[in-house]
Amino acid sequence: MSRSNTQELLLDHVGISVTDIEAALAFYDAALAPLGITRLMSYGPTGGQIDHVGYGSRFKPYFWVGLGSQASGHVHLAFAAPDRASVDAFYAAAIKAGGQDNGPPGLRPHYHPGYYGAFVLAPGGLNIEAVHHTFST
Repeated sequence: MSRSNTQELLLDHVGISVTDIEAALAFYDAALAPLGITRLMSYGPTGGQIDHVGYGSRFKPYFWVGLGSQASGHVHLAFAAPDRASVDAFYAAAIKAGGQDNGPPGLRPHYHPGYYGAFVLAPGGLNIEAVHHTFST
């Protein structure tokens, strides 16, 4: 596969399963809002109960939360933040919404000098992160 220097490879979407969808949606609504990520789409089985919700930016959902058996093992999702203030706001909102601290906002120079991130364990144990990269040219 070839690509130009300006083209990026992107992950189209990712989905997670949760056992308590109402609690999960309340958490993700609050935690992702500071990053500009909101509910864009939902659907459910016959009868109208919502059991899958797609979060994203603008018009495209790329993070899906669905009712099902919780995944076990280490799962880590990192969401891009437009600036450091958004990382801080994500962390505060996620903690207030019931997340557990897994690394407060700050520089992580062991990744690279401009890596600024915050980590929260969501209900159910998923490790979510907001990260802003500053690269010098």
